[in-house]
Amino acid sequence: MGSFSLWHWLIVLAVVLLLFGRGKIPELMGDVAKGIKSFKKGMADQDEDEVETAKTIDNNPDTPVSPAKKTSKS
Repeated sequence: MGSFSLWHWLIVLAVVLLLFGRGKIPELMGDVAKGIKSFKKGMADQDEDEVETAKTIDNNPDTPVSPAKKTSKS
């Protein structure tokens, strides 16, 4: 009783086909694929932006750094 048998999966598949039809399922899978591609492209663009930002930060170890000003808490 713990897992589904082959007959259970066939019944589930038949119900899904009846609800969505044969033409709707490939359309849904295409939309999912487009969403995944868009997500990966967005992540790649974000990584490129971070690399460019990291390259533009100046790192001059010879430049002296002034100490931070202390503020009094009231």
